[in-house]
Amino acid sequence: MKVRDKATPRPNLRSGRRFLRLAVDYWNNDGNKWAVRGVSLLLLALTVAQVGFAIWISYWHRDLFDALENRQHAELLRLVLVFALIFIFTMAVTALHLTVKRWLQLDWRRWLTGLLLDQWLAHSRHYRLQFIGGEHDNPDGRIAEDVKIATETAIALAHSLLFSVLILGSFVDILLSVSGSAVLPGTSIFIPGYMVLMAFLYAGVGSVLGLMLGRPLIRATNRLQTVEANLRFGLARVREHSEAIALMHGGPSERRHAGHLFADVGMGWNRQTLAYLGIVSFSTGYGTLLPVFPILIAAPQYVAGMMTLGLLMQAAQAFQRLTSALSWPIDNLGEIARCRASIDRIITFREGMERLKREDRENGHGVSRIELHRGHRTELEIRRLCLDNADGQPLLVDFDLVVRHGERILVTGDPAVTVALFKAVAGLWPWGHGEIFLPAGHDIVFAAQRPYLHVGSLREVLAYPFLGAQYKESALHWALECVGIGWLQSRLDDTEDWARVLPLRAQQRLGIARLFLQQPQWVFIGEATDAFDARDEVATFELLHRELPNAALLNISRHKEQAGGFYNRHLELYPPGFSPPEE
Repeated sequence: MKVRDKATPRPNLRSGRRFLRLAVDYWNNDGNKWAVRGVSLLLLALTVAQVGFAIWISYWHRDLFDALENRQHAELLRLVLVFALIFIFTMAVTALHLTVKRWLQLDWRRWLTGLLLDQWLAHSRHYRLQFIGGEHDNPDGRIAEDVKIATETAIALAHSLLFSVLILGSFVDILLSVSGSAVLPGTSIFIPGYMVLMAFLYAGVGSVLGLMLGRPLIRATNRLQTVEANLRFGLARVREHSEAIALMHGGPSERRHAGHLFADVGMGWNRQTLAYLGIVSFSTGYGTLLPVFPILIAAPQYVAGMMTLGLLMQAAQAFQRLTSALSWPIDNLGEIARCRASIDRIITFREGMERLKREDRENGHGVSRIELHRGHRTELEIRRLCLDNADGQPLLVDFDLVVRHGERILVTGDPAVTVALFKAVAGLWPWGHGEIFLPAGHDIVFAAQRPYLHVGSLREVLAYPFLGAQYKESALHWALECVGIGWLQSRLDDTEDWARVLPLRAQQRLGIARLFLQQPQWVFIGEATDAFDARDEVATFELLHRELPNAALLNISRHKEQAGGFYNRHLELYPPGFSPPEE
């Protein structure tokens, strides 16, 4: 699904607040909240240790330059040993910190991915989501890529922000103590802690200019991620439908379409490049000046003999640390933009899930929708069901039906109506209203025209959605034999992309074989045998009835000549005002 630029979601505070609530939910989750809290505290302690080592190395630098200025050889030897300790401890803490941080990033990603997958795959929301308004394109990319970016970057940014805050508090005190006071040029006014004021001024001007220059970056990054997802989706569609494309010689057309998608990526990339130009150019100049600027403003005190070389270098280093901490927003603007874009995409996707969840909870009150009930009935009952198409045109009006256990009903007519009825009973049709009461204690098995055959062993594909291990080998062989594909018995443990390996007729036979294997009590077949010839279709249904004599069967078929004999009833469904063709 390609999303137009004007529909691209923009960063907003509401998304940030909602993502923060998701973070709080993770820290309070019942699964492993104590482990999460313990690891978070350990990460905090390691961050404090890193700040401690930064303070220690600051004083070490002062002692080093004082010893060099005074040519104290013994002191230099002692400082070398002290530095060895600092070096070892810093490496150990950094390695442990990295391990803990990455554990937390992965665990949060695992939890959030599981949460979104549970919501997306529950109650057929992965199918229903495409029919509601809102920005929730490419859900696979949002779950796989955006969750990865958001969780990893959010924890990295939180750590660096905490580190900067602690550095700020620590090095303000150091800079105040070592920089002393300065006289305002041309006056006798003393400015205490002037280097602290200069650090705030330097970082403040840099932050304001950087934010102004970097403002377009968030929108450009968001747009780029959207068009990148569109390209992945388009290429995945080509892979999924490669056989049909090859049969229609559609390669050149798909190449043109892929070229258009990549052109959008190129435009998005160029927009991001332009957005980066200003901020990168400014950051380069800002960073180049930073090591020199504090030495220049402190040099007069050193020349006047008011501070030692060690104090000068400590003041310069403290100035750099302080301004680096104050410049955290500028230094991390690109990562903030990238993280914020992913957060927006996660939140808008979850809002779609929550909208569907509210509809499920409201049970149809106040909305035009089809209500599904599972009560204490022993039959399938449909009451005053009205089905519309996506444009609001009626397909079926005030339809009533009661299907008792063991009945066999043939459904024919307009495919638009019969397919809509099939999906409505399955809870997948979003347009219309009415009530459907499902039989208690039994799930209806829906056999679609094109059965879902995932990549895996034939044993698992045949048993889907159950595990192949729960069925005996003989039962699997018998199910394949019943539908005329016994030649696949020797390939039960072969792993293939069966939707590509098998022709449509064999795929449909494999879908019907699941019914023989799983023995459901309620079956709704939606043109799942239209690739069979008429004789094979009749023979298959007669065998199905013999093997599942008590199962209720609704079969949507285009062959209404089969109505006699096998079926108890025959329903012909057409839109209102449509006259069925005469025989």
